[in-house]
Amino acid sequence: MIVYGIPNCNTVKKSLDWLKAHKIDFEFHDFKKKGITAEKLAEWCKVFGWETVLNRKGLTWRKLSKEEQSTIDNQEKAIAYLVQHTSAIKRPVIEKNNHAILISFDESRYVETLG
Repeated sequence: MIVYGIPNCNTVKKSLDWLKAHKIDFEFHDFKKKGITAEKLAEWCKVFGWETVLNRKGLTWRKLSKEEQSTIDNQEKAIAYLVQHTSAIKRPVIEKNNHAILISFDESRYVETLG
């Protein structure tokens, strides 16, 4: 299992703490340091939808002007933006067996999906 995120994100911290408490092994992929490919983002968009993968509540997105935000209006543009601005990816994203299964942190969904 791979957890994608950035280590100083509170939601990522909650997720990692939950996984450790439930003794679930994982590898952590810090996409601030390791980056993320457009192909990987496209996979996640297929599972969750690009509007979910793009974190519009975060500071990175809110720093954009309304005009800049309005230009990111489809999956292709969102992916191009997210490759360059990984902090705007909703996190964490959890993959199991190379398939994205969870995004963000919701304890009930973690229990349901991971046991």
